[in-house]
Amino acid sequence: MILNIFAQVFGFIGSLCLLLFGMNMLSDGIQKGAGSNLQKLLGKIAGNRFTAVLTGIGVTAIIQSSGATTVMVVSFVNAEMLTLKQAIGVIFGANIGTTVTAWIVSLFGFSFSIADAAIPLFGIGFLLKRMKKFKIHNFADCFMGFAILFMGLDLLQKTLTLSSESAAVLQHLTNLGIGGLLLGVFIGAAVTALIHSSSAMTAIVLTMAANNFLTWELSAALVLGSNIGSTIDAVMSAFGATTNAKRTALVHVMFNVVGTIIVLCFFKPFLGLVDMIVPGTPASNITTHIAMLHTIFNVCSTLIFLPFVDQIAFLATKIIKTTPEESNSHYRFPAILPNSHVSADVYLFQIQKEISKMSAKIMEMFDIISNTLARAGRNPQEVEVEKSVDLVQQLEEYIDEMNEAITHFLQHVSRLPNANHEDRIHFSRLMTITDTLESLSDENSSIMYTLKKYIESESFNFVSDQTKKICGYLESVRLFYERVCVNFTIGMTGEQKYEYEKLEDEIDRTKKSLKYESRKRIESGSDVKAELAYIDLVRKIEKAGDCIYTIVQAI
Repeated sequence: MILNIFAQVFGFIGSLCLLLFGMNMLSDGIQKGAGSNLQKLLGKIAGNRFTAVLTGIGVTAIIQSSGATTVMVVSFVNAEMLTLKQAIGVIFGANIGTTVTAWIVSLFGFSFSIADAAIPLFGIGFLLKRMKKFKIHNFADCFMGFAILFMGLDLLQKTLTLSSESAAVLQHLTNLGIGGLLLGVFIGAAVTALIHSSSAMTAIVLTMAANNFLTWELSAALVLGSNIGSTIDAVMSAFGATTNAKRTALVHVMFNVVGTIIVLCFFKPFLGLVDMIVPGTPASNITTHIAMLHTIFNVCSTLIFLPFVDQIAFLATKIIKTTPEESNSHYRFPAILPNSHVSADVYLFQIQKEISKMSAKIMEMFDIISNTLARAGRNPQEVEVEKSVDLVQQLEEYIDEMNEAITHFLQHVSRLPNANHEDRIHFSRLMTITDTLESLSDENSSIMYTLKKYIESESFNFVSDQTKKICGYLESVRLFYERVCVNFTIGMTGEQKYEYEKLEDEIDRTKKSLKYESRKRIESGSDVKAELAYIDLVRKIEKAGDCIYTIVQAI
């Protein structure tokens, strides 16, 4: 007796784990195959709440995971790539899109032997896995994931059997009235939060209902609870995130909790609406009834709340206020830590944005150096060189923190199971760019220190020919960097790369010319200390140009 119980329990756990593994593999395979297209779709939301809802439906229906979509959305809000209002629309749509899984299970899971379909699907996926020359091989996990999902569902049907006593307990919950329904909602939420998949929980409910272990009312309560439990991924993603990301997670929780409360207040009429839409009685066609209930609940909730997006966003900002830590002078990487539910491409957008911020900080350094030299020319006695040195040093330390955080994150996402070969190559290039930007910040800091020595030397004369040349030299390197920064986002043509090669050659020639002129001045009796500072300044500006050209090669 005890052995039979253990066998049944572990059989259920094993089949559930196989089902979850298949769902994750399916989601990862679609995301890996789709590449950056899903992220581009999310990025084109623009601000129209109806477009945002459709986008959420589409992305979630494709990747078969509302958890993955909501983590994407929280990540995008965290990286300031989506506004809170845009995110709310996508979350509404994601809740509708996740009902596709229930329909797949309902329509195909109980009408024929899905185990027979699993083996051919797995075979197709295995063959695609070997076709490395074609981009279609990235979809191999999609087919294999579907096969494993079907196997897990078939095993779940066979192992999910209850004794007459256990079945009677479940039947009795319905007789408890509102208390039984609330308990059903709680169980559905708890189990979904535990297994991190509302789709898997819905599959369990469908299987138990098909085996006559659950009544129509209790099945509905469990499905409603699974909607609340599905918010666990968004909540966990928001830990340590920005305030807006936390607000996005809060909206997701509020949407599902309040929607469930409204349905519970009109529970009988709501079930009656589903019965009117679906032909047949719940007893004769319960799986279709459950799938339809799941869809109608999310569609109705969206229709109720969609007109009040602005008010919902305002309420979220009132509940979760901006914290003082967000204005901290130390850098915090804004992206959510990677997990296996989300495509690596999601993080690619965020990393590129952070690298753009890093490049902007370096441009600030260039501006401080140029402005210090210009002010020194107007009045050397009043220029606050020490203040400029401190500002550049602060920027340099901040950029060091950015480099460490971004590089660590790039290493993390490159090891994600759904990162394909192209992703890893791109991440490697971004690591090179990030590291080179940090080296460029070091060179700028060194230029500032050397410029301080040059300005404070007794022979410094801003209007002299040599100082005008060093100003022009510094400006040419700054403009070179400014032009390259544009290519971070729009890419680079072959003609532009050739043009940048010529600019790099010109910077090298100018360095040789300025150093030669300085040596001639030393031979003529010029101040050795000032001329050595001048040569050092020329050399360091040229090294800054080398760093910029390294970025060109990485792009």
